[in-house]
Order: sequence, then C-alpha cells, then structure tokens
Amino acid sequence: MPNHRFSFYVVMRFVVCALLSLSMTGCAVGPDYHRPKPEMPDKWSEAIEPVEVPGAPGIVDITRWWSLFNDEKLTSLVERAVESNKDLRVASAKLREARAQRVVVASGAYPYVETANSYTRSRDSENASSTPGLESDLFLVGFDASWEIDVFGGIRRSIEAADADVGASVESRRDVLITVLAEVARAYLDVRGNQYRLKIARENIVTQQKTLELTVARFDAGLSSELNVAQARAQLANTETQVPLLESRIRQGIYELGVLLGQRPEDVVDELIAEAPVPPVPPQVPVGLPSELLRRRPDIRQCEKQLAAATARIGVATAQLFPSFSLTGSLGTASVDVSSVFSYGSRTWSVGPTITWPIFDAGKIRATVKAQTARQEQALALYEKAVLTALSDVESALIAYVKEQERNRSLVVAVNANQRAFDIGDELYSKGLVDFLNVLDSQRALYTSQDSLAQSTTTISTNLVALFKSLGGGWAVPVAE
Repeated sequence: MPNHRFSFYVVMRFVVCALLSLSMTGCAVGPDYHRPKPEMPDKWSEAIEPVEVPGAPGIVDITRWWSLFNDEKLTSLVERAVESNKDLRVASAKLREARAQRVVVASGAYPYVETANSYTRSRDSENASSTPGLESDLFLVGFDASWEIDVFGGIRRSIEAADADVGASVESRRDVLITVLAEVARAYLDVRGNQYRLKIARENIVTQQKTLELTVARFDAGLSSELNVAQARAQLANTETQVPLLESRIRQGIYELGVLLGQRPEDVVDELIAEAPVPPVPPQVPVGLPSELLRRRPDIRQCEKQLAAATARIGVATAQLFPSFSLTGSLGTASVDVSSVFSYGSRTWSVGPTITWPIFDAGKIRATVKAQTARQEQALALYEKAVLTALSDVESALIAYVKEQERNRSLVVAVNANQRAFDIGDELYSKGLVDFLNVLDSQRALYTSQDSLAQSTTTISTNLVALFKSLGGGWAVPVAE
C-alpha cells in the first residue's frame, strides 16, 4: 500500500519551497524609479556675495538664517515657534500617520496568524436528522494562518510607495517648518517696522506742534495770516491720524506672533510692545548655487517623493495582471468533551496552496494601470513645475532685495536733503524771510521721505526673509540620502 501521508508531505514541501523561491527571486513588475535630473542654471541673474561656512570652503549654510539678523528676541521667538506652533504639530501628526501606514502596508509581506477558539452547544432536529433530538458540545482550539507569496512584487512595490509617502510627509513637515519660521520673522519685522514708523510720526508731531505754536505767535503779533495757522493745524492733524493706525498695526502684528507661537494672542504683548529697532540685514548674504535648490527646498523634495510613490504604484497595479499565490493552513484541536480537547487524538490541521488569477474583469486591471501611469505623469509634471517655481521664487526675491537696497540708498539722500530744506525754511520763516507755504511743503516732504525710508528699511529685511525662505533655509540639509 502506498504511503499517502509521505507523498502528501513531499508534495507540500516542494510547493512551499517553490513558492518561497519565486518570492525571493521573482521580479517586481512595473517601472523602476529613477530620480529626475532637471537642468539648472549655473548662477543667479543677480550676483550677491555669498557667505561660506568657516572651515568648509564652497559650502553655504542657511540652516539658522535668522541668527544673521543678530537679534536675540527674534531668535527666541523662532525657537519657541518650533516647539509649540500648531501647524507644526499637525504636520508632525501627519508624519506619524504615514509611518504607521507604512507598517500596515509592510505587514502584507509576512504571514498572518490568528487564534480561533470556540464552544458550540447544538441540538439536532427531530424531523430532519438521523440523530433526532441529540444534544452535543463542540470545543475548538487552534490557529489559522495565511501568507501571500509576493512572486511578482506587488507587495514590494506597495512598500516602496509607502516609503516614498513617508518621505513626502517628512518633506511636508519641513516645508511647514520653513513657512512658520519665515512668518515669525516677517511678523516680528513688521512690528519693529511699524514701531519705527510710529516713532517718526511722533517726532514729526512734536516738530509740527512747534511750528503751529510759532505760527500762532506770529499771527497774534500781526506777522502772519490766519490761513497759515489753519494750514499748520491741518498738517498737524493729518500727521496725528497716523498714530492710531500704526498702533493698531503693531498690536495686530503682536497678536499674529502669539498665534504662531501657539499662545493666546495677548500673551506676548508685554514682551514686544516696547519699541525696538528693526534688525539690520547682514553685510553679506549666503545664497549658494541654483543646483542646491534640489536638496534644499522641501517642496521640491516632496514632489520628488510623490513621483517615486506614483511610479511604485504602477507596479502595484501591474501585479494584479498576474497570478496570486498564497498558503493557508490551520492547526488546532477539536473535541465534544472539554476534558479531551487537548489530547493527542483531538488534533486537527490543514494546509494547502492557493492560486488565483483573474480571467475576465472587463478591462478593469489594465485601466487601473493606465490610470496610475497617468498619475505618475502628473507627478512628474508637478515636480518639474516645483523646480521652475523654486527658481522663480529665488530670482524674484533676489531682485526685490537688491533693488530695494538701491531704493533705500536714494531715500537716505532724500531724507537728508529734506531735513536740510526744512531746517533752512523754518529758520527763514521765523525771520519772516520766506512764505509759510515753503515751510509746510518742506515739512510734509520730510515726513513723507522719513516714513518711506522706515518702510523701505523694513522691506529690505522682510525681502531677505523671503529670500531665505525661497532658498529653503531653516532646516538641516542631510549630507546623504
């Protein structure tokens, strides 16, 4: 008599070994991912002297760009925002979600085992059974297992896609971080800039009050007309209208900083309401080369990871065209008596391979492959657009920064000239040698140029922040992938 049990074990061992061999040596269907290599310009159109890292020639460091402003309060605000900003907390939670989802996907490459324990009390029908009215117990204790053998790499491609999704979430968090740092610096600079403008407005109010007093005194002495008094009073009132507007903007900027720091808006008023100067820009600015944007800008890196994920998912969809191999089995005990449920004679087991292969699906799988291929093409186009957008952002920030500095230098000349014109006109008017209209015009021009200079000084700093943001500054660039 042939040994059927021996033959069964031999066949099963052969099947398992064959499937495992296919799983380990089988190809992963679908395209392999290759990182794009976009063409990048050799240099920026606006030349700025770079700042290299000491001891590392050729390396430009903008990891902590805010420290270049040499403002302790700004540094403190940035560090606190990194710790408690709510948008960063959301981005961090999304990153943890992506990492957990990667574990879910990777679990498909391993066997799935579950325990199955049950007790059943049953009674046979008296009219539909060979054992009418029989009542019995059934105790089951055991394990069920299943394992899909990844012969054509569908699971491996899913893991590749999940890894890329995690990488995209990492870059998304870094993008949020860069935005938060830039917003903190911009809001802080706006507060200091409006405080500077408020100081100028108050200084001009004092000067205009003195002019009004002089005009009233000359009118009382019969040396000036009532028209001059009315014009002086009107100009003073116009300047005074700027004070509540600037005070409101200062408060709004402080409240915005409070939200960025993850605090109630009013919690940071006391530490920022006191006037302080606008932090000056550094004499040299670290810019680097255009090619460095590919590793600096997290939005570019995020799009690149999304392209990798979309490429891997073509393989996931393609694998559905091929057979699926899996092993299923169970091991346990079964008995009608609880006292013998764990005895040797109560053992049960089953094992066997399963092969499934879609025969007809009305073109569903092939359409899925085409759809995923189209998504990959979209991801590639978005990556290329992200590179172009990054180049445009930097060029725009560079030209704005350079040209505002030119404008600022002209405004300095204008302020000095208007100050000289006002001093001469005021002295001559007090002696009755010039018309009061000359004093009003020079006074108005002086305030306008001083206010424009204050705004320009703030704009230079905020433009520099925009430049650092466009360069991808604010997080440590990894040395290797």
